[in-house]
Formats: sequence, C-alpha cells, structure tokens
Amino acid sequence: MATYECSKCGMSVNASCGKCEKPLVNDMLELDNGNEVQISKCPDNHGKIKSPLCCGQDMSCKI
Repeated sequence: MATYECSKCGMSVNASCGKCEKPLVNDMLELDNGNEVQISKCPDNHGKIKSPLCCGQDMSCKI
C-alpha cells in the first residue's frame, strides 16, 4: 500500500477504494499541457483521486 507522508509535519495517511476496499496505488497523471500530477488510483480502475494535501502542500508517496 502506498503511504503518503507530509515532509513538514510527518503526518501520514493510507487510502483504500470505497468500492472494492483494495489499497490505492501511487501513479502520475499527465495533464493536457504536459505537466504531471501525482495521484492515487484504484488497482481495479474504480477511479482516482489527487494525492492528499497537508500543511498546504502535496504529501509525497513513501511505498
């Protein structure tokens, strides 16, 4: 399971899919302008979310 951790305060979070309860996995989403955004997605393609925020910044993935 991917664990997301805040580099400022050390808070960490794990997430799972609400439909199948499988742990979300870390991934990157390429935007139309070529930029990439870190996301968490269901391994069974039930959806994806932007990775969590803490202290006003994206939490980084610690696998």
